Amino acid sequence: MMSGTDYFPEFPREIRFSAERSGVKFSRLDGWYAVLDRQAGEPAPDATALLDEGAIAIFKGNPEREAGRPGRLSPVYEVLPGGAQAVPTGLVFIRFAEGDSVVGHEKEINRAGYEVAESLAYAPHAAWLRARSGSIADALNGIPELEKLPGVVNIEPQMLRPRALKPWR
Repeated sequence: MMSGTDYFPEFPREIRFSAERSGVKFSRLDGWYAVLDRQAGEPAPDATALLDEGAIAIFKGNPEREAGRPGRLSPVYEVLPGGAQAVPTGLVFIRFAEGDSVVGHEKEINRAGYEVAESLAYAPHAAWLRARSGSIADALNGIPELEKLPGVVNIEPQMLRPRALKPWR
């Protein structure tokens, strides 16, 4: 980091992307941070990127200047391989084997420190989870516990990335 201070010690340094794409991981970027839950229309002239219609802003530097301002702070991660920036939202996608419902695992999910944030009517074997504490760091740090649940096929943290336009061919 620029000052040698770790502003996000509670967040993991690395996160595996998923069981299905084990070669992809996220690595925490030093010297970058994101402000989540920003007010609509709030100016962010120093932001390097805005995500989720401006609700998330990515900045280079340290988050000390954000003290006392509304919004939650988060580190920024880099997708490896590839290098694109990504910001965790605190949601984690879980998928069990086809025919195995999330509802049948709800007690285990709760014991692992999560709750169902959104059930998927079209896929009863999958859901979006959030840490019961509401902490993004807890959601990321608890992923290994979710992976131990019986019947889990895939776990992925929701990581928002700036939109990349594909070149015309």
